[in-house]
Amino acid sequence: MARSSSGVFVTGLTAAALAVVGYLAYEASAAPHRVHRSSAAASATPGDAKGSGKDDKGKGATRKDAPPAVPSGSGTGKRVVYSVGQKRVWLVSGDTKDVRSFEVTPSTVNPQPGTYAVTSRDLNGPGSDGVRLEHIVRFLRDANGVVFGFSAAVDGSPPQPDPAKKTGGLRERPADGLAMWEFAPKGTKVVVVP
Repeated sequence: MARSSSGVFVTGLTAAALAVVGYLAYEASAAPHRVHRSSAAASATPGDAKGSGKDDKGKGATRKDAPPAVPSGSGTGKRVVYSVGQKRVWLVSGDTKDVRSFEVTPSTVNPQPGTYAVTSRDLNGPGSDGVRLEHIVRFLRDANGVVFGFSAAVDGSPPQPDPAKKTGGLRERPADGLAMWEFAPKGTKVVVVP
């Protein structure tokens, strides 16, 4: 009888271990699609990091790769901030300590400074340069009909805008495009600063 009950015990432990391993495998497979405070810097290039600007020891020294601070005058609360001059975006959750920042590559026309809102989104579609795009987040159609929005090339390529065309795409790296997609549903505030 002891041999039989120990077999049941071992079988139960094995089943529990397999369930835990299955759960952890699921979490690991879903992790690349989530935006986490600790993972933002992993997809960033030097100068594009998320964090407080303090060194690893927390002594207040500024890190060499810390991104510029969120521009003053960009409002409050949850918002996307785009600086035309810096060609940089900040995803601000409302608390300026919880910010993701990254560079973008603009097309041929820049949006005018102001406050806008996300008007439409598409998971994928063609770019004006013929490149397949994903995570398209639009926020403005100006008086000339130029549509402004953020997107990422599926293949990660930089834009090759035709200087003869007036286009307002702001190209992101794929990881940044996914972060924007998850951060900015329709109606999210977008603040453009000089």
